Amino acid sequence: MRGIIEYFQQKYRILNIFALPMELFFTNRIDGETAYLDTAESNHCIKVLRYSVGEIINFTDGQGTLYKGEIISNAAKEVIIQILERASNYMRRNYYLHMAVAPPKNPVRFEWFLEKAVELGIDEITPLECEHSQRRSFNHIRGEKIILSAMKQSLKTILPKLNPMTRSMDVIAEFAGDQEFFKLFGHCREGDKRPINELLSEFKRGKIIVLIGPEGDFSIEEIKAAQQSNFNPFSLGESRLRTETAALTVVSAVYLN
Repeated sequence: MRGIIEYFQQKYRILNIFALPMELFFTNRIDGETAYLDTAESNHCIKVLRYSVGEIINFTDGQGTLYKGEIISNAAKEVIIQILERASNYMRRNYYLHMAVAPPKNPVRFEWFLEKAVELGIDEITPLECEHSQRRSFNHIRGEKIILSAMKQSLKTILPKLNPMTRSMDVIAEFAGDQEFFKLFGHCREGDKRPINELLSEFKRGKIIVLIGPEGDFSIEEIKAAQQSNFNPFSLGESRLRTETAALTVVSAVYLN
């Protein structure tokens, strides 16, 4: 175990005090050398995990920094922490991944995707409303809670951004002239499509956006608009995958690439 810790410390320049924390809390309320947990995080810290004054915890601001601090007040509604050390860009990836995915009819399946995508590593998620979408609404608050929980569980320090549900044509138009993002989209119709791994071999680092359509697939008009906006169509093989499976396969492929 010690060898594993030393490997990650050397690879990511992690300070000894941050090596593989077992519990990770979140707060964006940081004032100088003092941080404050909100009611939900404080309750989990004090009542569930039984931390007390004088104990040391790790927390993140969701912006890539990992903190180590000492609890100086353990009020159930607001834990106050004295910051001892901080490490910026903690295990930061060399790419920015934006997944724009049409939620399936069953909302649980999209929630599963959110959780697993965060665990692997993702930066931004846009639920898509497409021409053939069977689901045209999304519980944004619940989605944010799932993302936060998955971030902490997987010891990530970047809190992914969850956008409101957006029309597919609007997303395509937004990125039409964008030269910064590597643009991909997946659909089930016949056409000239390259294997996802072949396309990703051309992507070394930077920003990438991927469009995944609904259970009824993208419409002909949406496919034409994406192609005209220089989105590259890709294939995930011969199997027909559910929307959330296809989306997570792409996240995995980018992660492993």
